[in-house]
Amino acid sequence: MNTIEIICQNCDERREFPKGITLAEVSRQFNIKLKYPVLGALVNNKLRELSFDLYKPKTVNFIDFSHNIGYRMYVRSVYFLLYAAVKEVIPQALLRIDHSVSKGWYAELEGENIELNEDLLKRIRERMVEMVAADLPFTRQEILTAEAAQLFMKNGQMDKAELFGRRHEMYTSVYGLNGFINYFYGYLVPSTGYLTLYDIRHYYKGLLIRVPDPENFEIPPAVTHQPKLFKVFREHKKWINILDVPFVGNLNKATSEKRDTDLIKISEALHEKRIARIADKIYRWYDKVKIVLISGPSSSGKTTFSKRLSIQLMVLGLKPVQISIDNYFVDREHTPRDEKGEYDFESLQAIDIDLFNENLNDLLIGREVRLPRFDFNSGRRSYYNGTFKMKPDQVLIIEGIHGLNPDLTPHIDPARKFGIFVSALTQISIDAQNPISSTDNRLFRRMVRDYRFRGYSALETLRRWDSVRNGEEKNIFPFQENADVMFNSALLYELAVLKTYAEPLLKTIPEIEPEHAEALRLMKFLSYFQPISSREIPPTSILREFLGGSSFIY
Repeated sequence: MNTIEIICQNCDERREFPKGITLAEVSRQFNIKLKYPVLGALVNNKLRELSFDLYKPKTVNFIDFSHNIGYRMYVRSVYFLLYAAVKEVIPQALLRIDHSVSKGWYAELEGENIELNEDLLKRIRERMVEMVAADLPFTRQEILTAEAAQLFMKNGQMDKAELFGRRHEMYTSVYGLNGFINYFYGYLVPSTGYLTLYDIRHYYKGLLIRVPDPENFEIPPAVTHQPKLFKVFREHKKWINILDVPFVGNLNKATSEKRDTDLIKISEALHEKRIARIADKIYRWYDKVKIVLISGPSSSGKTTFSKRLSIQLMVLGLKPVQISIDNYFVDREHTPRDEKGEYDFESLQAIDIDLFNENLNDLLIGREVRLPRFDFNSGRRSYYNGTFKMKPDQVLIIEGIHGLNPDLTPHIDPARKFGIFVSALTQISIDAQNPISSTDNRLFRRMVRDYRFRGYSALETLRRWDSVRNGEEKNIFPFQENADVMFNSALLYELAVLKTYAEPLLKTIPEIEPEHAEALRLMKFLSYFQPISSREIPPTSILREFLGGSSFIY
């Protein structure tokens, strides 16, 4: 037979097509109309470019910019567009894309006698506009991995050469654009003409790369500045450069040279030192500060951080007392519901704010308080036997997603509060143009913990992740700059450790599930890391909260 059956999920149709037909042609014949231009397709839940040829029966789901996978394709393509424009305008410059901040990605131009001023930035922008207007193709070529490493070395891309020099796969793919070769660890859009909207602007000593919001394909006119978050990233960049492990290739080299144990010890020592400094700061303000509010997104390690902070406070002579916001949930029938009609436990209105503030104020003025506790099985509040009264040497430690939202504690004197934002702000990058998503870092942590301690499969974790992220965007991240201090809970070595635990879980996600495409992406990402044993990780490490073996009780 010279034809194959293609099932298109977008229009719920199936048709016969000649073997060897491309996805682009299938899209045209099905007359696919999405919200935005078609960028690629999920073929049997595997991402493929529009140039992909079909020779067997397949189920196809075309995607655009509004799909999270299409969004990543667009972002990677903007990275390459910027890289090519920089190399044409100032060939000796190295574009280094460091991390996400202010709803975009921060980048710098490195090299001797390079100063990013408005004139230089204008020339880069103009060249990007010209390349988009020319609708230049992003070309992909399969070559031997050893040849790819040599090619990157010849081009002075030592970060990529180091990484590919230790790869075990025989072949790899590289992308080309207008004579420049690079690699972006995933598919790109078909051509520069698809990149109709982006924003490149001056930001601190570098530039900020922004792309449209997937919901409305618009870029907000104003940049949301996050100076505290930016400072944390800058501090960690300085530190990893001192250790000479800015990229995954450097980490793999350290592992091969048996220096991974030293990296574990140094990373853990840095955490301990920074937690001790936060405790010192609270102690200096102790004449006023009596409430420590800790917030952060899922799997940031808030619980272990709280326990380690409490130990450091006890070293200084204080006696921390933990109060859980969860005990202040309203009775189930009063819990607000979301747009789907389900209970919204992440809403601030799910908390009895009046009682919470009343209890805190009473404790601050020395009154005895009968504290509530919430029964999640019955959905009702009860109270502990007896009362609690704060002693002069005690400080309240309160952990929860709403901790930095001023509407949680509107009746508490701001001078009595100390806010801490905890998140895993990944320090290491894959290479100079490919930062690692902090969201992915937390996803690996959560996936491993869900399986080991909560009985959830990797598939269930991935299914819940979008909902978790939406809650974070609504309830946590808008308030992170309210923190008095930020603590980066990411560990330099952790992704190489999590690899061993996460890969078997991701392999269990079957091809028939939509999440299979995401599982493949995550497995490919982990494949770039050489594994590091968890044996040397101390029992007080934040990573133990997710792996097990912690000396803390959760």
